[in-house]
Amino acid sequence: MTDYPTPNFSIDLTGQVALVTGSTSGLGKRFATVLAACGARVVLAGRRVDRLDAVAEEIRAAGGECLPLALDMMDRDNIRNVVDETEKTLGPITILINNAGIPDAQHAVKMSDELVDAVFDTNLRGPWDLSCEVARRLIAAKLPGRMVNISSIGGFNYGGNGAALYSVTKSAIVRMSEVLAVEWSRFNINVNAIAPGAFSSEMMDGMLERMGDISQAFPRKRIGDPAQLDSALLFLVSPSSDAVTGTCIKVDDGQGPR
Repeated sequence: MTDYPTPNFSIDLTGQVALVTGSTSGLGKRFATVLAACGARVVLAGRRVDRLDAVAEEIRAAGGECLPLALDMMDRDNIRNVVDETEKTLGPITILINNAGIPDAQHAVKMSDELVDAVFDTNLRGPWDLSCEVARRLIAAKLPGRMVNISSIGGFNYGGNGAALYSVTKSAIVRMSEVLAVEWSRFNINVNAIAPGAFSSEMMDGMLERMGDISQAFPRKRIGDPAQLDSALLFLVSPSSDAVTGTCIKVDDGQGPR
């Protein structure tokens, strides 16, 4: 028997290197700052470099260590280069948060080829490519790792309001987490997902502008705060979730049907 502490829970991420995609704002920014506050060296990855630099300043001012890197999830070469640069500067990536995503905001038959490609590539193919690139290197180095893929409650429930492809990709992210967890379990790489409901973010702001205050239809009549996702995130990257892999935690404040 392993001699576990009581309670078997710690949020000390000292020595870990975490890559967070889409960390320029919203949930990604929150995830990055939380991981840095717990001692991880964090790679801030996203397309808007000016925003990355601003987030980096906040993290450093709070005593954290971070590295801002431009990342376009539609560009395979860019994905591999970011992993290379991270390893050269901070060391192997041991925590990966696949957070970057874009909405479609159109009905299926009205989407352009360009929009279809962008949603698939950003929400699904990019996270697949990045996960495999990070896992390949962890396996070669015989290092354990934690991956958390950000899905959405919209991957389970579709209201017919013009986000069909977004729903498909977010559902696929959950399945991706399940199958990669099986493949990589023997290498001690845990792969899980979080499916948030309606939480404050730039994407949510756009939805509220289009649809009005949807929170009034929710049981608690509120939009979630990104800080309410901290506990789920930290559980999945902490030592105490060692036996948890291939699962999805829904954090939707009771908003959606079951």
